Amino acid sequence: MIVDLRIYTCKPNHVNDFIALYREHAWPLQQKYLGRCVGWYVTVEGQLNQVVHMWAYDSQADREQRRNAMAADPAWQAYLKKAAEAGYLVHMENRIIRPAPHWTPLPGM
Repeated sequence: MIVDLRIYTCKPNHVNDFIALYREHAWPLQQKYLGRCVGWYVTVEGQLNQVVHMWAYDSQADREQRRNAMAADPAWQAYLKKAAEAGYLVHMENRIIRPAPHWTPLPGM
C-alpha cells in the first residue's frame, strides 16, 4: 500500500472558498475514481491556509491507473479549469508515502 499525501496552500481567507469549489466539483469525482480517501483536513496551527488530504492505493501502478482514468473524465477537466480561474491556490505539493514496517494500516485502508 502507498498513500498520496496532498497539501494545498490557499491564499489567505480563501480556504473555505477552495473547499466549497472542491466539495461541489472534485469530491464526487475523486470518490468515484480514487476511492480510498484516508483523510481530509485543514490546518488549525502551524502553517495556516492549508488543506491536506490523503488517498490510499494498492501500488503506484494502481494510483496511476486511477488518476489517469479521472484525468480523462471531462468533468475533472472542467473542475481543473474552474479551480485555475478561481485562483484560490498558491502552492500544491504531493508526496507518496508508505507505512513504516512497524505500523499496520487501519481496516479499510
